[in-house]
Amino acid sequence: MKYLFTILVFLIGLKAPDVQKETAFQSGEWFKFRMSYSGWFKAGEGTLKVEEKKLKGKSVFHVVGKGKTTGIVNTFFKVRDRYESYFDTQTGVPYKFIRKVDEGGYTKDIEIEFNQEEQKAIVNNKKHKKVTTVTTEKDVQDMVSMYYYLRNKIDIESLKKGDEIRSNMFFDAENYGFKLKYLGKEIIKVDINGSRVKVRSLKFRPYVMAGRVFKEEESLTLWVSADKNKIPLKIKADLAVGSLRADLVQFKGLKHYFPIIFDN
Repeated sequence: MKYLFTILVFLIGLKAPDVQKETAFQSGEWFKFRMSYSGWFKAGEGTLKVEEKKLKGKSVFHVVGKGKTTGIVNTFFKVRDRYESYFDTQTGVPYKFIRKVDEGGYTKDIEIEFNQEEQKAIVNNKKHKKVTTVTTEKDVQDMVSMYYYLRNKIDIESLKKGDEIRSNMFFDAENYGFKLKYLGKEIIKVDINGSRVKVRSLKFRPYVMAGRVFKEEESLTLWVSADKNKIPLKIKADLAVGSLRADLVQFKGLKHYFPIIFDN
């Protein structure tokens, strides 16, 4: 359960090519996710909220992601995670990233300043009182900004089943390569804003490192809405022990109409 919210944020932050001029989101957008373990009991919940702000004179979107355990899980493994990203409203590149987590006593308090022009990240590990500078890839994304970058860049019409998308991301103090495969379109049932509805989705298979957390490289599956919003609908992760699932259950402030399928 230690990776509860990290999995959610990491998986919805997937970069894709092909520029799309119309933006997919706006200030005021808010999501809430329900997380369950092994498919039968609630493990926690997470939220993502975006607001437009100013950072050192630049117009940015400030996204705050929060995750926590609830119910019986919270009694024996308490999680309180908070992620923040400040990224440019025009280019989508991040300027600042904050990760502050407490996962069953395992804590981190990291703040990263990105110098995109010099391709450097200044990593301030507040817990260990250590500051380091790391060279980054061009226009590197953090694990939160990546998701919003994806929504603006992905071209639904050009995706073909079997396509592989590769990306670069900076997390904690390291550069990461990431790959996912597009598995095609799928109609799924979701419980959103109190109603059970059918929606069209895009299905992806992210590739991860097998080992202590994940069962194998192809242990993750992600469903994203196949519309102008491109919002995460469902995430399923097969872990070394059991499975973890995150479902979007509430939203508000979408920029575009959210289509659902009506049965005849």
